[in-house]
Amino acid sequence: MRLLLLVNASASSVTPRTRVLIQSALSADHDVELAETSRRGHATRLAQGAAAIGVDAVIVLGGDGTLNEAANGLAGSSTALGVLPGGSTNVFARTIGVTNDPVEATAQLLSALRQRAIERVGLGSVNGRYFLFHVGMGFDAAVVEQVERRADLKRYLGHPLFVYSGFSTWFRHFDRSRPRLTVTHADGTVVDDAYLAITLNTSPYTYLGNRPLDIAPDAALDRPLAVVAVRTMSFGPLLSVVGAALGYGRSLRRHGSVSYRIDQDEVTVDGHGPFPYQVDGDFLGETERLVLRYEASMLDLVRPVGEQLCQGDPK
Repeated sequence: MRLLLLVNASASSVTPRTRVLIQSALSADHDVELAETSRRGHATRLAQGAAAIGVDAVIVLGGDGTLNEAANGLAGSSTALGVLPGGSTNVFARTIGVTNDPVEATAQLLSALRQRAIERVGLGSVNGRYFLFHVGMGFDAAVVEQVERRADLKRYLGHPLFVYSGFSTWFRHFDRSRPRLTVTHADGTVVDDAYLAITLNTSPYTYLGNRPLDIAPDAALDRPLAVVAVRTMSFGPLLSVVGAALGYGRSLRRHGSVSYRIDQDEVTVDGHGPFPYQVDGDFLGETERLVLRYEASMLDLVRPVGEQLCQGDPK
């Protein structure tokens, strides 16, 4: 097969030695070209170019932000996306069953390519941009913004930095005096007092170390979006929401401060003034309105052999 190995050399887990080992392993069986990203949006353009010339698969060695860009470049094409973990958390890679070690993941990938284990999956879209696993709005995005302000520490601190940023944002960097969002579902249901909302295309939402933070266990690549809106910023109830997520999310459906909806083809989020948002863990600034949709069968995805990508929680 003809492959493009797309590398974000600045990603947390990417080293020159790892890159060389992976390129060598892939080149033993395939025609491989290497390209490195150099700026925001570069991975999208590189992936688009690969799809335009008929490359069979773009293999991404990087974090979730680089994966998101590549997916946006490949959406709607017949060029597949292959995933190798190179970031600090690697949410999407772990979600689809890729091991968190990039060299071991390369062996998984090679096995999948030999068996042509490629599945056409759905993506979410937000104001025309695709996302692989989630969009966070309000408090959630404010936390991601604080993490990105300490990007030089992310490679070394990883998950503790996210925890610290969560507390720091709650105490100092987010207006908790009033709700920030109105969430309108396609059936007309309105939640007008949300402080944060998360729209998910997969589960879990993220990982804390090896523990999944699972706020919408029903979310899956083969079904429309799950939407979780949190209607409190009081410390005790908010911690109980986090505790429910660490318990695999099932009790969130009944949490008194949470609106939990599944199988949503479209949802609109309006702000009571500008609100921050992030896409697949990448902070994108502030906006006043987002329209989120589920787009079925948009991307060919190389999946680890034996993994079932499209299984939401049946309960």
